[in-house]
Amino acid sequence: MIRSLKTVLRRWPRSLSSRILLVLGLGVLLAQLVSSAIWLTQWRADTEQNVQEMSRHMAFRVAATVQFFTELPVAYRHLILDQLRDMGGTRFFVTLNREEIRVNDLPDSPLKTRVVQQFRDVLEGQLGVTDGLKIAFSRPSDLHVIKNDILLRDLPERWGSQTLLMGSRDAPILVIQIPIAPEQWLYLATLMPDPDFLEASSPLSRERLISLLVSLGVMLLFGVWIVRSLTRPLRRLAQAAESFGQGEALALPETGSRELETTARAFNAMQLRIQRYLDDRERLFASISHDLKTPITRLRLRAELLDDDVTRDAFCHDLEDLDMLVKGALQSVKDTDIHENRVEVDLYRMLCYMRDGAALAGKVVTLDGEQREPFLGKPLALRRCVGNLVDNALYYGGRADIQISDSPQMLEIRVCDRGPGIPIAQQERVFAPYTRLLANQALDPAAHSSMGLGLSIARNIARAHGGDIVLANRDEGGLEARLALPR
Repeated sequence: MIRSLKTVLRRWPRSLSSRILLVLGLGVLLAQLVSSAIWLTQWRADTEQNVQEMSRHMAFRVAATVQFFTELPVAYRHLILDQLRDMGGTRFFVTLNREEIRVNDLPDSPLKTRVVQQFRDVLEGQLGVTDGLKIAFSRPSDLHVIKNDILLRDLPERWGSQTLLMGSRDAPILVIQIPIAPEQWLYLATLMPDPDFLEASSPLSRERLISLLVSLGVMLLFGVWIVRSLTRPLRRLAQAAESFGQGEALALPETGSRELETTARAFNAMQLRIQRYLDDRERLFASISHDLKTPITRLRLRAELLDDDVTRDAFCHDLEDLDMLVKGALQSVKDTDIHENRVEVDLYRMLCYMRDGAALAGKVVTLDGEQREPFLGKPLALRRCVGNLVDNALYYGGRADIQISDSPQMLEIRVCDRGPGIPIAQQERVFAPYTRLLANQALDPAAHSSMGLGLSIARNIARAHGGDIVLANRDEGGLEARLALPR
């Protein structure tokens, strides 16, 4: 059950518009089903009540007719029957038969059983008849009268048409047979007031189902318009947040409902505060760079004037370290905040240039896969991002194996080396600024001439494009740096 629930949740629409429309559709459908069920239950209850009253009324009329014939002298009964046939206008076909007529009874149903029981209760209560009472329903085309070998259609047309008032409909006929004397049966056939009460027709007709589907379709069309108008501000908010995360501020219109207007105003204010902070940070580092260069230069000149070679070398070395730290801090800020427009970038060609340049320097770089479509991004930033990954692979692994996989949703670049890899516990720490590794995988801030900013800058550039960089050790040895750039 848990597995099936997970499967259903996995197939659940992910967009807010689809979920709202699905919930609205299911709600309307459930409401229609509940209302139809209530209406159907009430319809059945009303039908049963109407049939109950109808059958009770007819039963009393039949009882009165039977009582009338049984009280007549035997010599007058046939005269009365002949007069009734000639006059017409009654709802009963009455004959006196010498034998019980076989009736092909209709199949049982709840309504038929209720009607037969109602007639039986009334006739037994009014006439005191308990034995031999026969009650059944028959079709006019199969109704036997007078004798078992005579059908109603064999009689003169006026007998049936005038007394039963059948017309052209094949409505079921109620047949009642009561023994009133030895070898004498009173036979009475009648039509019910509602000739179609035994028909197995469903109240959920085709027209009603079409009406339900039309109402559901109209609701969904109206719901699509409502949902789109409600979720449009959310889509604009998501686009503005994504653009701002990639370095392009996009102001939201402060319109709509009170909640949407408040959200747009708060988002615009947040963008301004963050942009102001970034501008202040850039100005701060620019000022630091400008202010520190002059005293460092003066100190270097004064150090050159020292007579003691050892002291002079120590001063110069410390000044070079200080200069490197300043440049590294500035680089970590500027390289991750490159101000350039987004254009279509051919990363495959960029990697080909890197491969050819590495070959000239005696380094091995392989390239596999292809880029199907250009990627919209900042070319200089992407070149620095991919270049840092390739440089790390060449330094720690001796060579770089690059694989490109492209799809409409994602452009992935895997840079693999054959070095010692990185322990899992340290794979996130290496993205911190000024963090470097020795060949034996130990963290050392003075491992080589770089400042340990390559991976930090590369990840910041990747995230500025909406992607990320993930490191993983390969089963065959070495490290894989996976750059994922969503389109």
